[in-house]
Amino acid sequence: MEPITIPDLSARPLGFKVERIMKSQPDVLYRAWTEKFDEWFAEPGTLIMKAEVNSVFFFETVFKTSEQSEKMRHPHYGRFLKLVPDSLIEFTWLTGADGTKGAETVVTIELEPRDNGTLLSLEHKGFPDEESKGRHDDAWVMILEYLDEKMK
Repeated sequence: MEPITIPDLSARPLGFKVERIMKSQPDVLYRAWTEKFDEWFAEPGTLIMKAEVNSVFFFETVFKTSEQSEKMRHPHYGRFLKLVPDSLIEFTWLTGADGTKGAETVVTIELEPRDNGTLLSLEHKGFPDEESKGRHDDAWVMILEYLDEKMK
């Protein structure tokens, strides 16, 4: 097995944590992040992903903000750092100027069974500045809400 290079985030300590009680069980959520990403997040036809440690992935999201007149494509890149079925997913997250500004950030998702659902904890760290951190903090809250509705 090849060694896994973990990004050094010491120069970029900015991050946040979001928690949400999800309606789905941990196994359903684990598959959503590792096998079914294009069913709820990635633009269909853009996903390249193999759920293996050290494997890279690519996908695009397509959306329009209130400031934009047409839909924009947003490429996302990363690689899996840790995978523990039904409990832990860790990956790098890299986007362009409107996202992480080219910085390789790290997303850690922990899944803990709860009565009738799962406690999903998402930690995202390594941002280059407060603007990028704030944009992602707001987005992840909406994305987890959407995932919760889509996977129930």
